[in-house]
Amino acid sequence: MIGGIFPIFNKEISNTIVFEREPGGTVCSGFDLRAFRWTQVMIFAIEEINKDPAFLPNVSLGYRILDSCASPTNALRAASTLAAGPQGIESPCPPAISALIAESGSSQSVAVAGVLGPFQLPIISYFSTCACLSNRDKFPTFFRTIPSDYFQAKALAALVKHFGWKWIGAIQSDNDYGRNGIQAFIEEVKKMGVCVAFVGTVLRTYSMSKILDVVEMIKQSSVKVILAFVPEGDFYPLMKELSRQNITGIQWIASEAWITAARPSTPEMFPAFGGTLGFVVQKMAIPDLQSFLRNINPYADPNAAFVRDFWEVMFGCRPVSTGIYTGTNKICEGNETLMNSQDVFFNVTQLRVSYNVYKAVYAIAHALHELVFCQSVDRKPARPCMNVSEIQPQEVTDHIKHVNFRNRFGDSVFFDQDGDPPASYDIINWQLDNGKVQHVTVGQFISTQSGTYKLQIDEKKIVWMTGQMVPKSVCSDVCPMGTRRASIRGKATCCFDCIPCADGTISNSTGAADCTPCPQEYWSNESKDECIPKKNEFLMYTEPMGIVLTVLSLLGAFLSLITMVIFIHFRETPVIKASNSELSCFLLFSLFLCFLCPLTFIGRPTVWTCMLRHTAFGITFAFCISCVLGKTTVVVTAFKAKHPGNKAARKFGPVQQRIIVCSCTMIQVVICILWLRLSPPFPEKVFRYSNKKIVLECNTGSEAAFYVVLGYIGVLAVICLVFAFLARKLPDNFNEAKFIAFSMLIFCAVWITFIPAYVSSPGKFTVAVEIFAILSSSFGLLICIFAPKCYIILIKPEKNTKSHVLGPNILKHGHHKNSMYFK
Repeated sequence: MIGGIFPIFNKEISNTIVFEREPGGTVCSGFDLRAFRWTQVMIFAIEEINKDPAFLPNVSLGYRILDSCASPTNALRAASTLAAGPQGIESPCPPAISALIAESGSSQSVAVAGVLGPFQLPIISYFSTCACLSNRDKFPTFFRTIPSDYFQAKALAALVKHFGWKWIGAIQSDNDYGRNGIQAFIEEVKKMGVCVAFVGTVLRTYSMSKILDVVEMIKQSSVKVILAFVPEGDFYPLMKELSRQNITGIQWIASEAWITAARPSTPEMFPAFGGTLGFVVQKMAIPDLQSFLRNINPYADPNAAFVRDFWEVMFGCRPVSTGIYTGTNKICEGNETLMNSQDVFFNVTQLRVSYNVYKAVYAIAHALHELVFCQSVDRKPARPCMNVSEIQPQEVTDHIKHVNFRNRFGDSVFFDQDGDPPASYDIINWQLDNGKVQHVTVGQFISTQSGTYKLQIDEKKIVWMTGQMVPKSVCSDVCPMGTRRASIRGKATCCFDCIPCADGTISNSTGAADCTPCPQEYWSNESKDECIPKKNEFLMYTEPMGIVLTVLSLLGAFLSLITMVIFIHFRETPVIKASNSELSCFLLFSLFLCFLCPLTFIGRPTVWTCMLRHTAFGITFAFCISCVLGKTTVVVTAFKAKHPGNKAARKFGPVQQRIIVCSCTMIQVVICILWLRLSPPFPEKVFRYSNKKIVLECNTGSEAAFYVVLGYIGVLAVICLVFAFLARKLPDNFNEAKFIAFSMLIFCAVWITFIPAYVSSPGKFTVAVEIFAILSSSFGLLICIFAPKCYIILIKPEKNTKSHVLGPNILKHGHHKNSMYFK
């Protein structure tokens, strides 16, 4: 015996409203043709097996089918009745039932499996999808031929992800099916960044006020996509109210429990629910079933369960000599026939739940066959290895666990360790064709043995509520490139503002949660969607500042050479002789080198230019100031002698002068060599001055060495200044010491102001300040020391005489202690 529980009537009405001691009974109404067909498929499959000589030979399958009225309480009562067995039959008799096919609703299955599980009675459901039923600790004997909601939740989430819906609503039924289904779905979509704006709850027994609350929730929300994870019976009252209020423009997503149900699939519902997408289990055609259904007749077997009710629904009359049916009092004539009926009840080409019932019957039959005959059905001959009367539910359960066969339609039937079949769904789209709602297959969702999932959708076949365009459902539009999401306090994560990326960061994809910082040598563009290389900044020859400094540098070098040529050409004149021609040429040559030094400061810094610019600057200026020091020393010594025959002046002849110049210069050379050996200057990329550019400059390496070089030049300059000050009272016409003193004042002033300007100047302006200091001090020396002499030589040659140079006072008193300048 195989038991069956089906929701043939889907409404439960209390018999009494007021009671004193005991509650009144219940009356089931609302005959469901769809559920009745499930019962007939069970009977059809059992008769088909009984007619097969190779299947359970000499063993007949029987059945008992009861109604659950779509109620967990009635389902539990029916299960208890079936488990207890037929009353009034004396022993010996077989167990009441060997297996049970039940139930459609998950809540009913939870109740039935929870009670019958401890008795090891196997239960196979054809339509209960709650993932909670896969818990083998709670429901060790529960199996099903429909995929678990665990897979459906993944399929629904994959559908939502495919179309980019981020802001959706949800409707659940107030039972295990709805609550567990929505919970599993929410867990899946949260991983994808999808937000569920609201979850409305419905049930077929809810009052209208509760239904209206859900309707108002939908109207107030901004969502354009709503998932309804609800059985058809629980969802239908809400569907009617939404249609009545003409609430349209919503893209509905359906669970398998109502997407193909016949009652809501009407043209009246289509304006509100057209374009609905949902998942359904695999469909199958059973051609032989149609003739079986058309042969249903209450006169052939007056006691056949529910046939009388079916007849009254189909023809609107009560069969003759049958019980009273509350639906109508009309008596049938007896010549009614189903042979020409076009009712959808007889369409056996797209069976889904009915096919699950069919597979459940065969799964039980295969388990019984292997248990009774100790071999699979395809092995012949079959000899019993067990007495049918000895079959225990526990043994049937153990064999169902290992069932694995291919039915006549080519489908493999088996159960995994949780009692679930593999997942395979068709994607259904509601479309209107010739005034009828059609359930058009537009894709598939298949799970593989490796645990991965594959979603295939033919979008061209889909007819949307909004037309050809895919509906858009977001709380906030996707942030464009160059911006990032910023959450809004008190709202879901899918509701956000788009904030432009900060400088130096980018987002090169839409919907970015954060902006990505650019690498150190890059910066963000204006639109903040791309990192672009920072501009390298250094003093270039082609820019205005570089051109001016280059021109001044070359001009100074040219003037130094011209002056040197003039001094060499007029070396025999008194003015040249009086200014120590040899030291003057050395000084002019050093100034020529000083004017060329800025050229090493301009252009892209390299290892060699960095080392050259600082050492060349230090050595050439030391050479220059050493020449000035030599000239100043000789002048002071010569004009401070007390007597004409004083030998002090003779101690500072040409040899001593060269020694002073060479020794003072060599000290700087030694300092520079140590600098280059220990910590030489090197090119460096500096980022601190600006975020948008890289300053290329020369790092001094050792700052101490750099300031020692500058300090040494400063010491030489101060000594020159002191010596020149001591010689300030020289005869008026011989005024070279005054010019040296003035040039040293300029030199010292320039380099004293250079230090703070050098430290505070950013980027390439640091280099410009250093070049300006070099050029200023060089021009100061060139102009102050040599310009007056060139003026006399070129403009006032009449003053270029010995008498004018010595002056009248010197000639009058006969002082000739400075006559060494004229040798």
